[in-house]
Amino acid sequence: MKQDDNKEIFDGKWYSHPPMRNALIAGLLVGAAFIMAHARFVSSQIEIGFYAVAIVLGGYHWIREGFEELIEEKEVGINILMFAAVVGSAVLGMWDEAAFLVFLYGAAEGLEEYTYARTRASIRKLLDLAPKEVRIVKNGEETVIPAEEIDIGDLFIVRPGESIATDGVIVKGASSINEAPVTGESIPVEKREGMKVFAASINHEGALQIKATANFADNTLSKMVHLVEEAQEQKSNTQAFIDRFGRIYSPIVLLASALLVVAPLILGALTSSWAMRAVVLLVAAAPCALVMSTPVAVAAGIGKAGRSGILVKGGVHLENLGRIKVVAFDKTGTLTKGKPVVTDVVALNGDPEKVLSLAKSVEKFSEHPLAQAIVAKAEGSAVVDFDVTGFKALVGSGVKAEVNGETVYVGSPELFGSLGIGTAGIPELQTLTREGKTAVLVGTQKNILGIIALRDEPKPTAKGVVEQLRQKGIRVVILTGDNEMTARAIGEELGVDEVRAGLKPEDKIKVVEEIQQKYGSVAMVGDGINDAPALARATVGIAMGIAGTDAAIQAADTALMADDLTKVVYALSLGKKSRIVSTQNIVFSLLILGVLIPSALIGIMTVAAAVLFHESAELIAVANGLRAGRA
Repeated sequence: MKQDDNKEIFDGKWYSHPPMRNALIAGLLVGAAFIMAHARFVSSQIEIGFYAVAIVLGGYHWIREGFEELIEEKEVGINILMFAAVVGSAVLGMWDEAAFLVFLYGAAEGLEEYTYARTRASIRKLLDLAPKEVRIVKNGEETVIPAEEIDIGDLFIVRPGESIATDGVIVKGASSINEAPVTGESIPVEKREGMKVFAASINHEGALQIKATANFADNTLSKMVHLVEEAQEQKSNTQAFIDRFGRIYSPIVLLASALLVVAPLILGALTSSWAMRAVVLLVAAAPCALVMSTPVAVAAGIGKAGRSGILVKGGVHLENLGRIKVVAFDKTGTLTKGKPVVTDVVALNGDPEKVLSLAKSVEKFSEHPLAQAIVAKAEGSAVVDFDVTGFKALVGSGVKAEVNGETVYVGSPELFGSLGIGTAGIPELQTLTREGKTAVLVGTQKNILGIIALRDEPKPTAKGVVEQLRQKGIRVVILTGDNEMTARAIGEELGVDEVRAGLKPEDKIKVVEEIQQKYGSVAMVGDGINDAPALARATVGIAMGIAGTDAAIQAADTALMADDLTKVVYALSLGKKSRIVSTQNIVFSLLILGVLIPSALIGIMTVAAAVLFHESAELIAVANGLRAGRA
């Protein structure tokens, strides 16, 4: 039952997994002995010899683990219960029953560990997507070396169709890159010089020269695999409770079985039937299916999430994802694109194209984000570019410059107010402001020619994600430091339930606590750095788009490698599916115990029947647990 010790990487074949292989060989020995003995081909002594070999071979792994747990951790585990049942059956002369028990229990344990190991191996297979060799460039010459030997600062070549060996920055070339192994996003991303690339990403088009920023063992993909493996070992609250229950329950079962033998012996009424009941009780009452009700589901869910570019940092966080009642989103860069774009160009006197032309001609000398957005809009519209002289930035209010002998101002309403030009009588300005847009006015010292409105637009998937969450009965809230009017305009457009604006980082913590008290478990979604306090305080903190960002990966409970809002819905679905599957397994396991234990005590069940029912229940729990990875 010690899945966390089973960390070896194997080729996925059952015969390369010793617990599984040995149990099946033991089964063949048991079957052969049974057939030969009943066909009178061998004596009873030889038959017992076959059974003894099968017991040693099939029980070696789980019996050893049982005694290691007893000696090292001073705990009576399920393996000790089953070992006592084997010994009791042999003492009663039921060697065939004892061997049958070892075979079925060993096969169930082997399949359980094999299944668990495969969930670990499936995430490690991502590492195989990175090339085993890499062409580095030194002194103008290409040299092929093992990928594990690449160092930070090395230059290496990636040709079209090849995968990237480790994280780096493009120093020469441009291409579209498939980053699905890291981010889970299958749509290729356009990359050019100066941009980051990640290990195992696939280069689609042009040849690239890349400067390594991490060696193979420390690249983003390796870290992701390592974090998922660690997460699969971290137990959920339910699993931890079941483990505590098992540490108390198993000794009680062993004691009860002993009393079934000792009490009749003291009373002088010991018969083989009482001893048989004691052995059957050991088998029937062993809570294998109960103990396995959650770990396979947790491992399968976390493994599936990892392959989809979602890092869930432990069983407790996966479980909490299934309890979420409210999702609180940061606005800027999370629900929105994170940079302003021009939404409206309004001419008050003249042509909108002239307004945009004048604004571009003046703003092209500015580094302000609003100026860059205006220039980008103008370049996309192919408007006229006027000759400009005397450019000057007016700190905090806008810019001005000479265009065709006239001073043109581009800036805030307050700038034109300082020039003596009122804005109260411009209805278009009031409308744009109510829509949560930032208004940039274009004009001269005498009048206002037009208005350019900008806004940080919602991401294309944001509205759909909000709708999906609300359909699941999850309340959606925006927490932002932006102004009330802008935040509410975005909130109304997306259809969220509540907007809290003008919040400082410490304010967000208070709001998260307030929401938790009012509605229940809260997931906070942000960029993993600016929203760190609120992410830490929420039931589950979800950091977005953190591929290659060490601090964010380490800080978040759940981390989305890609900047993809739809992954939030998928992560919550995985958490809910895992909780449902675990609950199903727990109820099923308790019902099985509720039937087997009374049957053992009143003597209506044989050892073989108890073993068959017990191990079948465990296999059903394992098979059902794997469904958690299919959300």
